[in-house]
Amino acid sequence: MTWTVDILTLYPEMFPGHLNQSLSGKALKEGIWSLKVHNIRDHGIGNHNTVDGKPAGGGPGMVLRADVIDKAIENSFQNKHKIIYLSPKGKQLTQDKIKELSLSKGVSILCGHFEGVDERIIEKYDMEEISIGDYILSGGEVASMVLLDSIIRLLPNAIGNSDSTIIESFSNGLLEYPQFTKPNEFNKKEIPSILLSGDHRAIDEWRTKQSLDITKKRRPDLISKKKDKI
Repeated sequence: MTWTVDILTLYPEMFPGHLNQSLSGKALKEGIWSLKVHNIRDHGIGNHNTVDGKPAGGGPGMVLRADVIDKAIENSFQNKHKIIYLSPKGKQLTQDKIKELSLSKGVSILCGHFEGVDERIIEKYDMEEISIGDYILSGGEVASMVLLDSIIRLLPNAIGNSDSTIIESFSNGLLEYPQFTKPNEFNKKEIPSILLSGDHRAIDEWRTKQSLDITKKRRPDLISKKKDKI
């Protein structure tokens, strides 16, 4: 079954963008996932297809109008997927959420712009607000690509070796261990001898210790979360 994506944006020409390359691009061509992009401005008001208005109560910037977005959703989103709105005030994206979405039938995404969208449209459709991090982008388009890239690689048959998605960072609650390849010596540093020993049990133990050490140093919050789940 094809995993389906609908995107509502002011800049449809940005898609598929990098999603047409590498693993996601190959998966798109093979029909593992599909993409439909819809232009918010097609549903704008008046001769100028107006899509926004000044913030109620004053303030800088412009806000996407609820009536325009409502019309756009009704005419664009044919699949009854949960609507995701990429927003810096949303819940932070995690690997667990990515896994959850990869097991769904697909997603519908609203890309905000300017100062965001009228809160009433978020409430009407009970949108799920997701943030990709504690920083601000100029719009939701790039954020939606980050979200989709992270999901697509988990779809069945998207990656040749499914073990790759099991051992990487966050999959077990820890950051991934260091990786090495040829040449055996570079910049006067050699590949750790344990990795060339052929002793798979010893290699697994080394990698687990490296993951723990790196996580403790760089993301101690993940260690706390892992303890809370035990």
